[in-house]
Amino acid sequence: MEEGKADSPPAAEKKGAEEEEDDFGYRLFPDRNKKPQSFLVRSLFTFHNKCQLMLRLTLETNPYARLLLEALKQSGCTVFHDRHFSCENCDGCVSGGFDAATSQIVLCQNNIRQQSHMNRVVTHELIHAFDHCRAHVDWFKNVKHLACSEIRAANLSGDCTLMNEIARFKFGLKGHHQTCVRDRAIRSILAVRKVSKETAEKAVDEVFDACFNDLEPFGRIPHSKADAKRAYRDFQNRDRYNANL
Repeated sequence: MEEGKADSPPAAEKKGAEEEEDDFGYRLFPDRNKKPQSFLVRSLFTFHNKCQLMLRLTLETNPYARLLLEALKQSGCTVFHDRHFSCENCDGCVSGGFDAATSQIVLCQNNIRQQSHMNRVVTHELIHAFDHCRAHVDWFKNVKHLACSEIRAANLSGDCTLMNEIARFKFGLKGHHQTCVRDRAIRSILAVRKVSKETAEKAVDEVFDACFNDLEPFGRIPHSKADAKRAYRDFQNRDRYNANL
């Protein structure tokens, strides 16, 4: 699971006769509440160095990430490597998260070991960042808003490509991509919110069609790097066309 986002809880959620505090998934990212380490200390840890190197390669070469960075910039939300990305140790069940309170993407340096994994995590979280930039997303109180962004991230990031699903030993034919997107969106919500599975499923189902068909900024579902490269070229040409209007 690659999703997660939140900060220290601004409110408590009452469940039945008990009041249970929702940490919005921050328990999965323990380094969020720690004092930042010095560069010298961080540089001594191999995981951190490797994470930074893989991140830089993703931002410079991956067509999914490059398109999203360009789209964010044109939407007025320029992304800076040092400001908006943080390599940290996380809970073992997550690979990354978008912290809406700080507009920062968390990359789980202890869980991301391969470049292909880094590419997918960065893309997934940049989609959340794009949604955060272009829309008034209520990440903390409106589960439908969260569900919509999770659907879009699962649909457009490559999470549900055929090869990734085969690697998970999941096979299907008709409608399998939609099933994968729905399941991963539900799992993501359950990881970062203290809601029932029924609540998560209802939120996803209510917004699924609209959010699944919202393909911005790709304009298509990029099932492969080749698709992403074509989408990137189309995006650049679209912007050139609009500039000449």
